[in-house]
Amino acid sequence: MNRRSFLQTAAAGMVWGGARVARAQDRPPNIVLILADDLGYGDIGCYGSRIKTPNIDQLAKEGSRIQQFYAASAVCSPSRAGLLTGRYPVRVGVPNVMFPWDTKGLSSAETSIAGMLRNVGYQTALIGKWHLGGKPGFQPNDNGFDEFYGLLYSHDMYPLRVLHNRDVAVDPVDLSTLTKQFTDQATSYIRSRTPDVPFFLYMAHTAPHIPLWPGKQFRRKSRLGLYGDTVMEMDWSVGEIMRALEESGFEDNTLVIFTSDNGPWYQGSAAPLRGRKGETYDGGLREPFIARWPGRIPADRICPGMATMLDILPTLANICSAPLPEKPLDGIDITTMLSGDADQIDHGLFLYFDLWQLQCARYGNWKLHISRYNSPPWIPPPPEGRLNLPLPKPELYDLDADPEEGYDVSSDNLDIVADIMARVNDALYGMPDQVRSAWQDTMRRKVEATEVGALPAAPPP
Repeated sequence: MNRRSFLQTAAAGMVWGGARVARAQDRPPNIVLILADDLGYGDIGCYGSRIKTPNIDQLAKEGSRIQQFYAASAVCSPSRAGLLTGRYPVRVGVPNVMFPWDTKGLSSAETSIAGMLRNVGYQTALIGKWHLGGKPGFQPNDNGFDEFYGLLYSHDMYPLRVLHNRDVAVDPVDLSTLTKQFTDQATSYIRSRTPDVPFFLYMAHTAPHIPLWPGKQFRRKSRLGLYGDTVMEMDWSVGEIMRALEESGFEDNTLVIFTSDNGPWYQGSAAPLRGRKGETYDGGLREPFIARWPGRIPADRICPGMATMLDILPTLANICSAPLPEKPLDGIDITTMLSGDADQIDHGLFLYFDLWQLQCARYGNWKLHISRYNSPPWIPPPPEGRLNLPLPKPELYDLDADPEEGYDVSSDNLDIVADIMARVNDALYGMPDQVRSAWQDTMRRKVEATEVGALPAAPPP
């Protein structure tokens, strides 16, 4: 049985802790997916932050958190594309951050989480940041969402307008009120639902992405600057959403997920990880992940294993008895990790991309760095342009022993390097032409540099 057949079978009748995830006579759970924007791995209390986040911490006490959870990309748009589709961003044609002048975006030919759940009777809503295309055909209402209230792009891009579905609702926008606006809309949406129809609410914050504009009542509240204030306001928002679920009678039959799209930018903490937003070190992609569903997800549990943003769609397909999309997925079903029945599920190879360029690959506890750009995306490129260059030799890190990626152990593990490289080559056969072309270009640069003596040849196995 291939992976697709297995997942389809699982979605139809997977058991969780000895009981069906959703019996035929039961109403399936509501789903609330809360996504922070540029929140670092070390930026909430239960992951070690000095910023006070009591509501998010309470979510973790009442649910489970995954210690090694990875976004689909180190920047906004690709990460969100991977989240919503369960596919690598390069597969869905969103390898880069999108801007207001872009004419394309996430195609409606892709099946999003919203579209998948709407097909099985869910009401679907996005409140907050879309950032996957602003032109007709690429907006939230074209991609499975019945309701949309928010921004088509980041709040550091212009023209900046809050839309309700396709119509302008707020213009101009007061940045200091965005979190409250979105929270009020989310809680109103929850309170307007009826018990007989399940809903999917995707709450996509603009916080704590810069520019930092916390509401007036949160300024100087954290004693850690505007960034801490902004995180505290987002924590307040989580508390308001949980209160709305409780007061509406939905608390016990709602799966709440909290995570972030990528690592911190100029501010924030990825501690103890190396790297930040825009980088393929783990600080750019590894994120907090908390899931709460009373009676189905164990309380106050820490799962040491690895999961990714790409896993959310197939997992929700199982939980909600929804058929999987026809297109191949890159994520896997992690219900057994959430239920406490497993600490780890074999993911096979996990690939780290920057634009179309493959830069790193993780297999088990090993992470192999293969190439890197000669300048980060947020500064002007050097005269020769922004180039993805092969490293003098691949760098190998044991993430279990060295999550900071500080000690290259490739020389002592040449067989592992060779094995991961072979798996990478196999994986790229199924990728879009742009990915294969970029990979061939990187390998050509490596050969040329080695031939002229700029790079040492790899040591023999």
